[in-house]
Amino acid sequence: MRRPGLSVRALGILLATAAALGVVVATGTESSAATRTAAQATQATTPPAPRSSVVTWGSSAYPAGTAAQDLTYRFVIRTSVGGRDLRIRLSNAYGDQPVTFGRGYAGVRASGAALVPGSNARLTFRGASSVTVPAGGVVYSDPLPGRRVEAQSDLAISLYVRSAGTLATGHKGARSTQYVAPAGDHAAEEGAAPYTQQITSWYYLDAAVVRPRPGTGAVVAFGDSITDGSASTTDTNRRWPDFLARRLLADPRTRIKGVANEGISGNKILADGSAESALKRLDRDVLSQAGVRTTILLEGINDIKATPGPTAADLIAGYRQIIARSHARGVCVVGATVMPYEGWREYEAVDETVRQQVNSYIRTSGEFDAVVDFDQVVRDPAAPSKMLPAYDSGDHLHPNDAGMRVMGDAISLRDLRCGR
Repeated sequence: MRRPGLSVRALGILLATAAALGVVVATGTESSAATRTAAQATQATTPPAPRSSVVTWGSSAYPAGTAAQDLTYRFVIRTSVGGRDLRIRLSNAYGDQPVTFGRGYAGVRASGAALVPGSNARLTFRGASSVTVPAGGVVYSDPLPGRRVEAQSDLAISLYVRSAGTLATGHKGARSTQYVAPAGDHAAEEGAAPYTQQITSWYYLDAAVVRPRPGTGAVVAFGDSITDGSASTTDTNRRWPDFLARRLLADPRTRIKGVANEGISGNKILADGSAESALKRLDRDVLSQAGVRTTILLEGINDIKATPGPTAADLIAGYRQIIARSHARGVCVVGATVMPYEGWREYEAVDETVRQQVNSYIRTSGEFDAVVDFDQVVRDPAAPSKMLPAYDSGDHLHPNDAGMRVMGDAISLRDLRCGR
């Protein structure tokens, strides 16, 4: 039986007090000491986005297991907007000790771990090849001069981790193959031979930015496993933000071209889980992104299906804080309705009542700058609490590739041009 969470009044007082003090507060239990540290570090050490830059790729960082050292990662990332002066952002937000990167390189991926010959360029950090990122810290590289990054291209970011502590920061659900040279520094090498191991996670790398034509902006997809693309086909870039990125690039009428996917599997609005709550990570994962104009907020399903879970009023209070904090930074918020999931192992009829109440607020409150009705797009008209079988991955919660495409196609590109 569902027990009510914090009352609206209590939650409002808690959040208002936190905002006044400049503190991020969780409404659930802390998942680890690293999570507590990162909540403070997010506020204190996330650097401002480089001026005139726009995020071309992003991935939310969270605690990612045991750190490794004296190895080289080759991370493949798909750009959205093209431009010059590439910079990468490295995060040690959840680390217990400093991480030292001996060298970093950026090149164009040919296939697998192999690069286009002549494309691999050395990255620097305040002019140096090496950089040490303190525990809880985030750093940008210097702009990479003389190179243009093409839109919708595969960049290969190679990072030699010279030394690290015990806890790694990263994103486990990359939904794409990544490569590891298990011993030594191979960042400068363009061939695939040293990269004998494959993984499906990104470590430390959480954003890439470029300098596009003036007036270009970006949208951040802020969500949970559905935004993260949990059931989409690996190595095909078929998450719904990927489909959106291709639409934006193809439309000459919009100057919103950058897309950052800030989805985390299991994420909640109010409580911590495998990662910090949306309320805690909003500043770092959304508001600090270069060139962000608008965020699409698709969160709430993990709160709703939790036991015990919050009331609709509690969730609405969380939405309102995200809207207020985003508006205070000049960022518009598109509210996405919570999608149906009857048939999922945690489904309960009482949860459906909360979902409907939350969706009614999203659709009718007028508090969001715009609304995208993902619920209406993917639900089965004959059984509205279920996903249409054609869009269901089989677990009744996560859309398949076809569902991801219809979600990406449902977003009004005009709504993303909202200005504040």
